[in-house]
Amino acid sequence: MTASLVSMTDLEPPRRIVANLTPNWFASVMGTGIVAVAAVSLPEQFPGLHTAATAVWAVAAALLIVLTGVTARQWSRNARGYLDDPVMAHFYGAVPMAILTVGAGTLLLGRDVIGPRAAVDADWTLWLIGTVLGLACATAIPYLMFTRHEIQPDSVFGGWLMPIVPPMVSAATGALLVPYAPAGQVRLSLLLCCYAMFGVSLFASMIVITLLWYRLAINKVGPARMVPTLWIVLGPLGQSVTAANQLGGVAHQTMPAPYADGLQVFGVVFGVPVWGFAVLWGVLATAITVRIAREHLPFSLTWWSFTFPVGTCVTGTSALALHTGATMFRIAAAVLYVGLVLAWIVVAVRTVHGAVRGDLLRTPNPVARAIGSRTAAHRPGAHCVAA
Repeated sequence: MTASLVSMTDLEPPRRIVANLTPNWFASVMGTGIVAVAAVSLPEQFPGLHTAATAVWAVAAALLIVLTGVTARQWSRNARGYLDDPVMAHFYGAVPMAILTVGAGTLLLGRDVIGPRAAVDADWTLWLIGTVLGLACATAIPYLMFTRHEIQPDSVFGGWLMPIVPPMVSAATGALLVPYAPAGQVRLSLLLCCYAMFGVSLFASMIVITLLWYRLAINKVGPARMVPTLWIVLGPLGQSVTAANQLGGVAHQTMPAPYADGLQVFGVVFGVPVWGFAVLWGVLATAITVRIAREHLPFSLTWWSFTFPVGTCVTGTSALALHTGATMFRIAAAVLYVGLVLAWIVVAVRTVHGAVRGDLLRTPNPVARAIGSRTAAHRPGAHCVAA
């Protein structure tokens, strides 16, 4: 009885709880949606997989609607604070990626629920919204880093990739819409814009990954809470392989020879070496995570970093399996997907448990510093950084 009374008195008013829903909560939509989208891409399908993936897509779509509706008003008041935070600002990138992932799932799986025409229209809408927001994040957040945020040499962490990866997600998901675009200049422009966004994200990600490697070598791993964000590196790697192959696969619908064949070849020539580096990074991230977990790895929204990045590796591996016919990639895609599903189950259960208990929704105590960034105090929600 006493414990119950204490728990009830510790509960925050609903408005306070809602105010603590920060941009990184949209990582749960990303991580859930990619489980559904990756299932469709698998070379090996089995009975019940499509139905299960459709159910997971529905959950992701519902999460997106709820989070968007609940946080819209609060963000209008808190947006400036989050943007000024040198850690939390990066996780605005989770919003467009969540929208784009649900949009892709709508086209691939939602057609069975709402019909083909409605699915295409919904994906066009979500893709346009997500792309505009993603390009805004890819521009605005680096601008704030360059002009306003106070950053230390050891401040680099995986979250720096969050605002620059959305254009790559737009490129990969935009490939799904190429066949539905009007033939001629509109379809050609869509394909070329997707390749341009591929370049925007690819080169920016290469810079950040290089800085992160340097920071790990010089300053080592850092706080245990931030270790899961190392997995975010797999996001741009896997998504770039996916985008290159999916765009190459539809290039023939609008590009003349020899460019169409060249772009399809590029998907494999680019994808296989990047896939190899993704395997290397995955091994390193796994070893570091296991090492830290043996000591203590506290649960927070950073654990969603174990889902979406791995999911992009599944879709990238599946694309390589399709374009090369290699059994190695078929097996690797299945193994990665099993790992993705297991990770998603664990993280989803822990998130629901933390949300019900209120641990992930309480007003955080101010923190003077975060991974080396000088800031007087974190803005609301900065304690539960996620990817």
